[in-house]
Amino acid sequence: MFRLLSPIILLILGLVGCDSNPDRIVTVEFWAMGQEGERVRMLLPEFERRHPGIRVRVQQLPWSAAHEKLLTAYVGRTMPDIFQLGNTWIPEFVALRAIAPLDERLRTGSNLALHDYFPGILATNRLNGHTYALPWYVDTRLFFYRSDLLAAAGFSTPPTGWDGWRQAMTRLKGLAGPDRYAILLPINEWQLPVILALQCGAPLLRDQDRYGDFRDPRFRAAFAFYLGLFESDLAPPVSNAQMANLYQEFANGSFALYVTGPWNIGEFGRRLPAAIQPDWNTAPLPGFGDAPPCPGQDPENGAIGVSLAGGASLALARTSPRQEAAWLLLEFLAEPAQQAHFYQLTGDLPARQTAWNDPALAGNRHAQAFRQQLQYVQATPPIPEWERIAHRIAYYAELAIRKQMSVDEALTALDRDVDQILAKRRWLLERGLIP
Repeated sequence: MFRLLSPIILLILGLVGCDSNPDRIVTVEFWAMGQEGERVRMLLPEFERRHPGIRVRVQQLPWSAAHEKLLTAYVGRTMPDIFQLGNTWIPEFVALRAIAPLDERLRTGSNLALHDYFPGILATNRLNGHTYALPWYVDTRLFFYRSDLLAAAGFSTPPTGWDGWRQAMTRLKGLAGPDRYAILLPINEWQLPVILALQCGAPLLRDQDRYGDFRDPRFRAAFAFYLGLFESDLAPPVSNAQMANLYQEFANGSFALYVTGPWNIGEFGRRLPAAIQPDWNTAPLPGFGDAPPCPGQDPENGAIGVSLAGGASLALARTSPRQEAAWLLLEFLAEPAQQAHFYQLTGDLPARQTAWNDPALAGNRHAQAFRQQLQYVQATPPIPEWERIAHRIAYYAELAIRKQMSVDEALTALDRDVDQILAKRRWLLERGLIP
């Protein structure tokens, strides 16, 4: 009897051994940045429970080194299977052919419901009619404001339109005195000049994004409006590095308004004194409406102006041999329930609109303005060179703020520099090549 059973026993043991063989486990390499790379690990036990044949190995990258690290990995052919990237980086990695297009996967049985994403954010993940990544979390800029100081200036509710906000800022400055200001606009940031230009309908670039178009009258009008906030002494000419503690300054009333992003919801909640907590809130950016310098450019609802479509996305490496497993992870992280959980872990705002119905987010009064603003966002030009161009915008804006250049001198120099940055793009397009 023993001799008859032993082959069967050996066969069973062999099958069990095969099932437990670690070589049958697929390990997905996932690179994520900053706190996201740390906190996403808390979501992975559920994913691995659903997919027992897959393990995920997360490498956390600092944001300051992430871009260079990804480029180095591309050159060295050591790309991760799935990775996070800022959505302004997508055109560059598409140009390198480092990202796998997702169109076929989205067509065949995906439950990702693209209509559930904020349209302006989703658009940043599409180039030349193809979808190359999916938004993981979203980002945009709007007003953080002191409601008590605004009420003292005669505004019990936020004004509408830039004209109303400009009046409010003028009153705030009058009440604050010579050493205080109405609004903080760090001069090393390019975002607000570009937001104002987009609100004016400025194209930023021209001729298939071959040349800068910063001397366009619409950009010039928006740029002059931005500079006027400093010329009127409504904003201090300081950079982020020159602010010793912006949260303390906000609490002290050194400024009453600040244009910033959703990461500061958590920072304000942690860093502002308890006595100030009831007295700050958020509001969408206004449009120009019928006020100068950009009449007729306000959105349909007459109150909310366009802001930037920002955030981070998830992409699959084109050369990955584990794309199927990596796609399962991307789908999992895109689920509304997982995005709502990720918000609770990080404070990152979900890209899926249904995730905003989660009580933790729906009950956060400071987040609601972002939900409104995210319906009115626009992407910067989808070209690999945009990051370099953005730095030049900030550079010349600072020179103009400090009166080291006139408006026209700054914009002429900006167009010259951007034309140089785009020289390779022109060369490729002239030869019928895709940059």
